[in-house]
Amino acid sequence: MYLTTEVKKEIFKKHGKKETNTGSSEGQIALFSHRISHLTGHLQTNKKDFGTQKALINLVSKRRRLLDYLKRNDIGRYRAIVKTLDLRK
Repeated sequence: MYLTTEVKKEIFKKHGKKETNTGSSEGQIALFSHRISHLTGHLQTNKKDFGTQKALINLVSKRRRLLDYLKRNDIGRYRAIVKTLDLRK
């Protein structure tokens, strides 16, 4: 499986400051970005997988809402996570 507990801990350790800090916006955005990149690769080979396509759209919208929340409340953290993950609006 592509998303094991070790991978999740590594993502949260890198972006959420601690591997147990799973509720931070930065950690969740990083996890969503990892999952989005995996699903995008899957959809490039399986073009008619509409269930995965819907899941990808949901993940993108969740990540967008979290990014909008960070942008409203703490612009510094927003800019840092966008720069770290190479996201652009």
